[in-house]
Amino acid sequence: MSRPPRLAGFDYIGRFTYFLTFCVRERATVFRQQAMVDLVLMQIRRTAREHGFSIAAYCFMPDHVHLLVEGSSGTSDLRAFAKLARQRAGGLYARATGSSLWQRGYYDRVLRRSDDISRFTKYIVENPVRAGLVENANDYPYVWSRLGASTQQDAPYTYL
Repeated sequence: MSRPPRLAGFDYIGRFTYFLTFCVRERATVFRQQAMVDLVLMQIRRTAREHGFSIAAYCFMPDHVHLLVEGSSGTSDLRAFAKLARQRAGGLYARATGSSLWQRGYYDRVLRRSDDISRFTKYIVENPVRAGLVENANDYPYVWSRLGASTQQDAPYTYL
């Protein structure tokens, strides 16, 4: 499988918001255990801090991860962040299991200033509901949002 293309003419540096999806190699269902989610999330958070990103939302589905991240400085480099976060998490996973974690490349969407960030947050948080894993997003252990998006019934999500 080839890498998803990046946006032509855009350098992915600065105060931008990105919707990211990292898929597990061969879509293996590795994110069913808290320990594996914690291992990967720790590396994503560490790398986000080091590369000037804040995490607005995430969801670890069994075979992929959705992230909503925001560059917090003019030097925040999404490509460097994504590469290092995936390398770190993949390295720890490989040492623990002897297998590769990620499929090649990742998917990104650069949000425009006019995009409604709550729409992307809601998509991320409701992913386990749409997939039939839970009836209510609050019941899924591997999802979090700092933005407080609403469910279809307009009840606020709890912060996980």
